[in-house]
Amino acid sequence: MTDNPTLDQRYFEWLYQKVAPLNDRNPAHTYFHLLEQLYKREFVSKVPNDDNRAEDARELRWEFLGEYDIPEEIRHWAMMDASMLEVLIALGERTSFNSEGAPSYWFWHILDNLGLMEYQDAYYTDRAYAVIEGILDRVIHRTYSPSGQGGMFPLRHPRGDQRHVELWYQMSAYLLEKTV
Repeated sequence: MTDNPTLDQRYFEWLYQKVAPLNDRNPAHTYFHLLEQLYKREFVSKVPNDDNRAEDARELRWEFLGEYDIPEEIRHWAMMDASMLEVLIALGERTSFNSEGAPSYWFWHILDNLGLMEYQDAYYTDRAYAVIEGILDRVIHRTYSPSGQGGMFPLRHPRGDQRHVELWYQMSAYLLEKTV
């Protein structure tokens, strides 16, 4: 992500701890490879106002920089493009704020909706990498179904084509369906 591997590694570990215990090293329980792949993949806003989700992701960086008192001269790093991992963690936080459940619960729930839960480190292979890239392409380029199936927030009764609905409203509709 940057030309400063130490900063990137510290930040990645900080993000990882937001959703999973960093000290669990059992490959049947961990998702280091999956989350690293999500971290290296850029989030691309394809629908108006989805750039707000990238801003939410950048807020995570500001939180990290403040927590670790990072020197001012490298704060430009906070304005770089957002990663899929950052957007998913930020969406987990937003979803938690608007419903019940911890941010980490919602992060993993979204990953489950995407079909990514089976990619623990013990099962992460070159083939898994390619499948995950395909899933990320589907999400980024909005090639999932009009109901949102294959996306982050699949709906049983969509009011419109979810491929053209900003993520915030997809999340809101999903939460409404979950509580009814």
